Amino acid sequence: MIYSTDVEKKIITIYEDKRCIMKKRIVMLMIGIMSAAMLLTACEASKGLETDRLKITQYKGVEVEQVEKPKEISDEDVESRIQMMLEGQAETKEITDRAVQGGDTVNIDYVGKIGGKEFEGGSAKGYDLEIGSGNFIEGFEDSIIGHKIGETFDWNGKFPDNYGNTEYAGKDVVFTITVNGITERNVPELDDKIVAKLSENAKTVKEYKEEVKKQMEDAAEQEYEDTLAGEVWNKVLENTEVKKVSDKEQEKMEELLRKLYESEAKQYGMELEDYVKAQGMTVEDFNEQVVKASAEQNIKAKLVTEAIAEKENISLSDEAYEEHLKKLVESSGEENVEEMKKMLGEEAFEEELRTTALNNLVLDKITESCIQKASGK
Repeated sequence: MIYSTDVEKKIITIYEDKRCIMKKRIVMLMIGIMSAAMLLTACEASKGLETDRLKITQYKGVEVEQVEKPKEISDEDVESRIQMMLEGQAETKEITDRAVQGGDTVNIDYVGKIGGKEFEGGSAKGYDLEIGSGNFIEGFEDSIIGHKIGETFDWNGKFPDNYGNTEYAGKDVVFTITVNGITERNVPELDDKIVAKLSENAKTVKEYKEEVKKQMEDAAEQEYEDTLAGEVWNKVLENTEVKKVSDKEQEKMEELLRKLYESEAKQYGMELEDYVKAQGMTVEDFNEQVVKASAEQNIKAKLVTEAIAEKENISLSDEAYEEHLKKLVESSGEENVEEMKKMLGEEAFEEELRTTALNNLVLDKITESCIQKASGK
């Protein structure tokens, strides 16, 4: 799904991973041939449009760098994805009747000393460590294997010569380690019983593997389509000059974005001013470099979407709008969408949602005519 503005994108990112990522890629296309100038001028004009508010030099047949087609999904890819799903169904079991084994997760206390003295960052209490994870220097994790709960022992090791902290690199170290607890994760085998938990439709292992492969193929194809559409959209935006935006329009969009940033700040238990300062910015710079700039881009995207839709007779049906809303709910949860409606207001929320839904239809249209060119050609 491609978003014409940052607003709906933020609606999802705030509740998915609480991070807003804004990426802009711009490529300039220049075409100039002296012969048959009148014919080419007429042709170019038919590929663009102009209104009293903007001028798009070209939105049909734009050239973009070739996007790599999805790779074939192998059986190994499917097995790897299924293993991840099985890992998610693993049950954790407390171990009290045996010593630590590879793959166990142990809860430990440890104190590290160099030259008989404790060093910064070398001690911890109640630390959970998966044996075999490689999170500690070589030999540390293996030294815990064979020990039981309640045992305390010393391990003599050495920091590698290329250790990140040069103060410790190459030095001998002694860790006093205490085993507080042991747990093991039991990953279920793939069988028809577990398939019933993992899938609403598949009944057998064979059906589930086919389902997973289809899902992976669909996801890869969607990523390809989204990447291509994104390249086309950025090209069209680059080909666009906005002539007129009212102060009221700019202020309205800035206020909308500010509300979204305030909501994002609240996810971290912070006020917007404190959140901005935590990013290493002043409030003045934030308003100028982030809010104002984003508002300008959002307005530009809206104007382009509406202008192309009008020129190409593209309209948003109630069915298409409801489908778009459904996808938004699936992405961020109905409860979160309702919260955003309350924060932004029903009218503003629906306006942004309809713009992005219409943008998807516009993108389908202009992507159909794009020309992909291999790099260097």
